[in-house]
Amino acid sequence: MRVYRSLFAEATALGASKPLRPAPMALLPPIPLYRRILRAHRTKLDTQMRLLGDEYVKSEFRAHKSVENPMHIIGFLTEWQMYAQQLEGDAWRGEKMDKSKIDKMSDQQIGQLHELMQTIRNQELDENDPERGNKDK
Repeated sequence: MRVYRSLFAEATALGASKPLRPAPMALLPPIPLYRRILRAHRTKLDTQMRLLGDEYVKSEFRAHKSVENPMHIIGFLTEWQMYAQQLEGDAWRGEKMDKSKIDKMSDQQIGQLHELMQTIRNQELDENDPERGNKDK
């Protein structure tokens, strides 16, 4: 009984210094997560955004298919699962990206993010200015 009391005392002492955090979410395996994201795109996004999102998701999952580093796999699945949860809850609308995530990105990832931003902006300009859409085609 004494062992349990000392463990309990240590646990509460440690817990007192740190605020309570939610329990970590269980990661979905890649295929169910992939399906969940595509399903969320189908129900939450308009046609053009869905096409763009689906292509991006497909290319990212294909590109990471052969990754063997467990830390990269966990990071990849965690971020995509958080994306799916945000998309399902409409928390993504008007949301800004966390600066700490941007700081951790490689140059290639920042380039991809920039390309995605440019594609979205061009689509918005095409929708708002019909003459611009006809000139590009």
